[in-house]
Amino acid sequence: VQLQASGGGFVQAGASLRLSCAASGRSFSGNAMGWFRQAPGKEREFVATISWPGMTTRYGDSVKGRFTISRDNAKSTVYLQMNSLIPEDTAVYYCATARGRFIATMTRDYTYWGQGTLVTVSS
Repeated sequence: VQLQASGGGFVQAGASLRLSCAASGRSFSGNAMGWFRQAPGKEREFVATISWPGMTTRYGDSVKGRFTISRDNAKSTVYLQMNSLIPEDTAVYYCATARGRFIATMTRDYTYWGQGTLVTVSS
């Protein structure tokens, strides 16, 4: 079971980035997926989640209206489109597989985690 996140980078405020998370093994089909982030010195924060097979989504208040989560089940990949980035979005972003097929916002609801990809937004 592996989750491989990619797409992070260094951008200016106002820019966009798209993160990808490719899943292998028994970590995607039938499961909701989520994105979390962790800034230095802060706790891991819920960003977005999408149900299986993808009808329902939910977002953290700080990213609502700017970020969009989606999934391509044929490719076992979940995406996070991030628009209008601000310096407060700077963090390591983690994708994760939920225990079931319904959306989930708590870290304890997730079983598998990717290695994280760093997003840095300068002002």
